[in-house]
Amino acid sequence: MHTLIAANWKMHMTRSQASSTVQELLQKLEGSIPANREILILPPFTSLETVSGAISGKNGFSLGAQDFYPAEEGAYTGEVSPEMLLDLGCGYALAGHSERRHFFGESDDLVGEKLAYGLEKGLHMILCIGETLTERNQGRVREVLTRQLHSALDSERVRSALRSGLSLAYEPVWAIGTGEVARPEDIEEAHALVREELRTLLPQSADRTAILYGGSVKPDNTSQILGIDNVNGVLVGGASLKADSFSAIALG
Repeated sequence: MHTLIAANWKMHMTRSQASSTVQELLQKLEGSIPANREILILPPFTSLETVSGAISGKNGFSLGAQDFYPAEEGAYTGEVSPEMLLDLGCGYALAGHSERRHFFGESDDLVGEKLAYGLEKGLHMILCIGETLTERNQGRVREVLTRQLHSALDSERVRSALRSGLSLAYEPVWAIGTGEVARPEDIEEAHALVREELRTLLPQSADRTAILYGGSVKPDNTSQILGIDNVNGVLVGGASLKADSFSAIALG
């Protein structure tokens, strides 16, 4: 299984900023990416075409989207469809990021619909899951992760569309953008739980499904995180916005 290093730029960067950042990344990383490692960039919608043009044909680089609406077209003001993303060169997309769940009120049902629809349209989907600090303090980590996994993955639609590719991203909500990182034993326990549930839900593909860790990933903790059992990559937020820090993570 290859290692996926994903950069979630969130709502940052104009097109010119995105262009200069990705060019700097290419200078630092092109020709240096290990054969078993993939670099995924998830820019805002406005910079997808800019980044797509820059990384087209570059070995080890892929493009993804942070979100979409699960419909081909229609009266959905402000939204974009998977077809639009594929047209721009996207191979990946996120579903269920905690900021979508908590800031925008996305339900488990909507996340599951996005996941299934994206897979059916040919996107490699990354399902994001994770508990809040309150839920962790209440001892509800297993309950929350199991609910999120089952609501998104326990469907025939998902099982029949897995050829498009599926990854998971465990992101404890309390560690996103806070500087706090889950302890190695917390990460190991959560990722083992996810793998266990995957073997129940998707037994044919569970052991080859990548599980990423996200939550204040930085150059100085990447190697330790990637060394934990069942961690197959990282989903990076703030540290992905600078070429120096993200390139160090990508090679770490």
